[in-house]
Amino acid sequence: MQQAAHNQIGETGTAAGEFKIWINDRRVNIPADTPNLLEATRLAGIEVPSLCYLQEINAAGSCRVCLVEVEGGGRRSLQASCVYPVRADIRVYTNTPRVRRARKRMLELLLSEHDLDCVNCIKNRNCELQKLADDLGVRGIRLTGERLNLPVQNKNSFIVRNYNKCIKCRRCEAACKKIQDVNIYSAQRRGFNTVIAPAFMRDMSEADCIACGQCLSLCPTAALAEREYIREVWEAIADPERITVVQTAPAAQVSLGELFGLPAGTVVTGKMVAALRRIGFDHVFSTVFAADLTIVEEANELLERLKGNGDLPLISSCSPGWVRYCERFFPEFVANLSTCKSPQEMLGALVKTYFAAKNNLDPGKLVVVGVMPCTAKKFEAVRPEMVTRGNRDVDYVLTIRELGRMIREAGINFKTLPEEEFDETLGINTGAGNIFGTTGGVMEAAARTASALADGAEVPARLKFAAFRGLKGVKTATVTLGGKSIRLAVAHGTRNARRLLERVKAGEKFHFIEIMGCPGGCVGGGGQPISTDQRGHKRSEEVRRKRARALYGIDLNKKIRLAHENPAVKKLYREYLGHPLSEKAREILHVHYRRQAEKTLPSHAAKLLH
Repeated sequence: MQQAAHNQIGETGTAAGEFKIWINDRRVNIPADTPNLLEATRLAGIEVPSLCYLQEINAAGSCRVCLVEVEGGGRRSLQASCVYPVRADIRVYTNTPRVRRARKRMLELLLSEHDLDCVNCIKNRNCELQKLADDLGVRGIRLTGERLNLPVQNKNSFIVRNYNKCIKCRRCEAACKKIQDVNIYSAQRRGFNTVIAPAFMRDMSEADCIACGQCLSLCPTAALAEREYIREVWEAIADPERITVVQTAPAAQVSLGELFGLPAGTVVTGKMVAALRRIGFDHVFSTVFAADLTIVEEANELLERLKGNGDLPLISSCSPGWVRYCERFFPEFVANLSTCKSPQEMLGALVKTYFAAKNNLDPGKLVVVGVMPCTAKKFEAVRPEMVTRGNRDVDYVLTIRELGRMIREAGINFKTLPEEEFDETLGINTGAGNIFGTTGGVMEAAARTASALADGAEVPARLKFAAFRGLKGVKTATVTLGGKSIRLAVAHGTRNARRLLERVKAGEKFHFIEIMGCPGGCVGGGGQPISTDQRGHKRSEEVRRKRARALYGIDLNKKIRLAHENPAVKKLYREYLGHPLSEKAREILHVHYRRQAEKTLPSHAAKLLH
């Protein structure tokens, strides 16, 4: 063993597959596959600042904040470390007076063009540009010049675009292209007037945007931000004529605590419920209850389609970002989408039908608010299909970040809150519904119930389907239902969805497919807490894994882990719906998506082209 180890070390003491470089006159051994000097310095424990860089996603070298001195040819030159390759024996200096002056000057240039109304900014105290100015000791801006004065684009219900705060880092473009494969962003206009935007400066609702919010999660400033509904929700709570009902998504309970200094994956379900009651909501329900209900309906829908009553493969429809992607890019699969509404919309519809009738309430006075890890849920809530008996299923959607702002605004000390329970009517839930918040969770929950229903067993032989767990982009498995082999597939992030659907188009056979629009599923949603980590690892796999592990832990600790065994779901069918896929269930819990018309350019764009 000692001889083998010796053979791996060269005479210089550098292991095979490593480079010897010098950083600030200290020798460091760096893996030879390190992509650039920025990563090399970080491996050496030195934090070089950056704004445009995202590991494996974006290395544009545009912000120039990551400048370092590199010695070569008898002189030192300033280089953008995020695009400078690592070579053996180079000498790098990260903390010289020249480097510090250059970084400050580059940051001042960015700030001189930036809208500096920080106090009123949605990302105040959580802005990378603001944090970097503090880290680098920028106390004044010596440079003054012209600034953009473009109108804020807020015509849609999900994302606000403020070009006056864009620093042209192109991280949104990289996320949209390389993570989601949607490609709505590119450089528009020229020179000083350049902005990164959809073609022809269209609003997000006019472009092929799927509202997933991955771009705003990676934006270092507030050039992109969620459309806030905090004011409207406060007004509804204060109105004595209105009854406010709030529901919380599964992933909220394992990420909300991050906004109050708790580690990722900390389960804060009870404190979250307590905070919502103190904010003033009249009823606090769990979207996980509706996730259990979705599983029962979807599992029965799968069994019906396996009998020939509908198109196969059946594809999940609980992720509105994915549904939008399907409509825009793969309309030939719209008929394959499950007719089940998402859990958010199911619960909203039940509040204004079942819950209203049970408590003799006027549905018109009920205001349903969803707390979601997702900006696409805002888009989903205003879809014309999401109306039941003349009432919109969900009135307002708040991201987890917005809920955090409301908690702080109300002066609530989150960490000291007691543990409280959801209201029972629509709050009881099982372990199966909780794992909806991570990729593979819908499939695993459905497989548990479908196998129980198909095999006529009270409890399936297995409650854990390991093949569906983890962050692999596309996962496939074969299970047995009613003596038949059924092929299943799971994909997360629409780039992986495209890869999977191309396989289906090429002839590969599947019976049921789960697709979540965001990387990792809801645990990586565009409405989740955002870090100001200068490495840009806002959706790092480790954070998503911690949140996912927490959801699986909740599942494991639940007494009931099968969706169809939820006593509140059983009661709902017994008292109101009758049975899965009943006429009333189809009216309230199901929706039919239609293939959209051919895409057309807006009139002003058409004029430019002609």
